[in-house]
Amino acid sequence: MRLLSKSRRQSLEAIAARLLWGLFAALPLDAASGLAGAVGRLVGPHLKVSDVARRNLAGAFPDWDAARIEATLREVWDNMGRVAGEFPHIATISRDRVEVVGGEVLDRIKAAGGPGLFVSAHLANWELSGATVCGWGIPVALVYRAANNPHINEFFARGRAPSAVAGQIAKGPEGAREIMAMLKRRGFLGLLVDQKMNDGIAVPFFGRDAMTAPAVARFAARFGIGIVPVQVERLRGARFRITFHQPLPTDADTLATMTEINRLFEEWIRARPGQWLWLHRRWPD
Repeated sequence: MRLLSKSRRQSLEAIAARLLWGLFAALPLDAASGLAGAVGRLVGPHLKVSDVARRNLAGAFPDWDAARIEATLREVWDNMGRVAGEFPHIATISRDRVEVVGGEVLDRIKAAGGPGLFVSAHLANWELSGATVCGWGIPVALVYRAANNPHINEFFARGRAPSAVAGQIAKGPEGAREIMAMLKRRGFLGLLVDQKMNDGIAVPFFGRDAMTAPAVARFAARFGIGIVPVQVERLRGARFRITFHQPLPTDADTLATMTEINRLFEEWIRARPGQWLWLHRRWPD
């Protein structure tokens, strides 16, 4: 049987994304989150990418048995499904379903007027971190990795809109120039820095070196600004807690800064391992 061409496959993926967006947008928030989570639990563990998560979990938690790894994997897929189902409802969740801890940190940053850097990880529904900052009256721009399928970028951009009122910046050389220009204008940026970057720097993470993007540490040192770590936790269903931690002190030592960020991320993930994106190839095989 002839395989679909890349363009045909991407077109079908875009149609599926449009249908799912329409379905989840039409459903009430709790129904969309619950349905998508159930589909994730049912289907996700049987996908090939789940083998990546199993290896990651076994490496991070060597004392876990297979049953605990499988139970956590189901939680991972439940969370991933819920993130998809909640995507059209980000504005509602950030307004009505988020408990904020550390609001005084946001108050000080808002009063100072920028520039500012927020970093987070792919935990719980990570899209809510930017939406909460924006809802506090701080116009943040988000740095993102463009989807492999350009036809579905519009859906991601639409879903991120409440989280990035100051714009969305794609990673890459042009994006780096936009980031520098925004910081020079005393703007605010949000970045997710927990994924592998092949040409990054080796930083300890769960006891193993992981190639880590160093840019946020270099931006902080260049502009003399602290980095605010943002922790997102799913409490139950579509209800969340977001904690804005005290800014990390500016440090010219890039490795030291990224080591502290990875240490924080590891602490958060250990507290709620089923809410992190273990499906990503974070470490070398």
